[in-house]
Amino acid sequence: MIGLVDRERVDEKLYDDYETVKAREKRLAKEARAQEIQAKNAASGKKVKEPAVSKVLKGRGEASYYKVTCKDNGKGMPHDDIPNMFGRVLSGTKYGLKQTRGKFGLGAKMALIWSKMSTGLPIEISSSMKGQSYVTFCRLDIDIHRNIPHVHLHEKKGNTERWHGAEIQVVIEGNWTTYRSKILHYMRQMAVITPYAQFLFRFISDTPEKNITIKFARRTDVMPPVPVETKHHPSSVDLLLIKRLIADTSKKTLLQFLQNEFVNINKSLAARLIGEMGPDFSPNMAVKSLTSQQMVRIHQLFRQAKFDDPSGDCLSPAGEYNLRLGVIKELHPDMVATYSGSAQVFEGHPFIVEAGVSLGGKDVKQGINIFRFANRIPLLFEQGGDVVTRTALKRINWSTYKINQTQDKIGVFISIVSTKIPFKGTGKEYIGDDISEIATAVKSAIQQCCNQLKSKIVKRIQAREQQERKRNLSRYIPDVSGAVYDVLKEMSREHATKKKRYSGEDALVLEKVSERLITKETLQEKLAKHVEQVDYEMALEYATQSGVSEEPREDIYIQQLDPKNHFVDFQSPAFVFRLIL
Repeated sequence: MIGLVDRERVDEKLYDDYETVKAREKRLAKEARAQEIQAKNAASGKKVKEPAVSKVLKGRGEASYYKVTCKDNGKGMPHDDIPNMFGRVLSGTKYGLKQTRGKFGLGAKMALIWSKMSTGLPIEISSSMKGQSYVTFCRLDIDIHRNIPHVHLHEKKGNTERWHGAEIQVVIEGNWTTYRSKILHYMRQMAVITPYAQFLFRFISDTPEKNITIKFARRTDVMPPVPVETKHHPSSVDLLLIKRLIADTSKKTLLQFLQNEFVNINKSLAARLIGEMGPDFSPNMAVKSLTSQQMVRIHQLFRQAKFDDPSGDCLSPAGEYNLRLGVIKELHPDMVATYSGSAQVFEGHPFIVEAGVSLGGKDVKQGINIFRFANRIPLLFEQGGDVVTRTALKRINWSTYKINQTQDKIGVFISIVSTKIPFKGTGKEYIGDDISEIATAVKSAIQQCCNQLKSKIVKRIQAREQQERKRNLSRYIPDVSGAVYDVLKEMSREHATKKKRYSGEDALVLEKVSERLITKETLQEKLAKHVEQVDYEMALEYATQSGVSEEPREDIYIQQLDPKNHFVDFQSPAFVFRLIL
């Protein structure tokens, strides 16, 4: 596609992977020593390690190239907007606040730029909006110096299948072997946090046996609410943003500006703030006439004054229901607990922390496994410095909740949503540990989940101890019944020979022993029934404490349906309740 072909080497010494005679002899001697050690270990019965694969340096001509295709069935993109959406890097206005799923807003553009740098090939975009009779096809790259799209082809094609969505295809240089686990881990985490979506991942290799197809199925139709755009909180704005808001506002007076451009400032509070700013300010002064010094005074007062916390109604968390479904769907744990906290605030920005803790499961390592999400996007890198990792490893006493931190398979899932995620570093891959409000909320959410798990673990331990007790008692029944029967036979013999006389119930029992009405087998049967009765009573008490009624259940017979019957279905993701009218 770009003219890169394998050529016959003329001067071998010119290449980076050329091996001199001395280096070759040294390598062969090292391999021979390693084989000799392996043979000795194998002869002595020791565990033989697999020989390390020698690293081969790849030259520029041997780089791996991949065609990456991403397709969805979403709302699509307008025909005329596609070149600017992909071929121009735009800056945000920050005029309003809204929870967004991305980090930079540059994902597709970064893929395009990487394609241009590594292969020089343009990207191809196909898109159609719902109800459109055509599919837009666009092939373009970006003029990096002028920041404008370079369109190769932009046309409309027929849409006979009435498909809607977007498809992006890009050819890039990459390393599948190194990043395979990261890609699959990212897809798995996406399936956890979005159980209402279906993901299909395919890797097609030159050799068919290396092909991979993984389907992450959808489990629910319940989707989180759409995030709502909100205005800035006074305590969260900086001086630059105040200047921009003043430049962009359509309000005339300072009073109207404060009242309408910020949350939690009503007319009376705006008047009080203006009175506090000093004699140079008045409610009816033109907001566009404010000087730089006056803007500094507004910013200073915003930082010092006390305002009501912003509401969390504008946020869109995944939901405790979806988080639990996602964990169960992908990890299949033995037990799981979830918790969704109420909205809290840091630096004028609302945030919500949702947590899940699981025990056991498929493809889960021993110890603590951290799954982090910010605005429903998985975070893969720089995990060590993240507030979730530090809290789970250092601030939670797992033994208090009957959980073994090193031996149990523990999954910790934390999802944080906010109008501003306080990322650290330019990569935006982890949330700092220095914001006390978020650190406290994360710790509290994990503890809430652990408390739920503790009650389940304690009940499971009690049930296990009960089974063990029953097993131990049943094991000794033959010996105990034999010993008791021998004692009873000796007592009945003494009673019969009048060496020692017994009366009342004792005499009746001994007579039954003499008449073989009570045997060793009888005692075994009675002891086994007693053990079963004790076990049943303890299980009944356990079930009653768990909220299960001990009363016998009543059979209910539902009338057979026929065309004359009228009924209404009440559906939920878990069950369907049919009401016959």
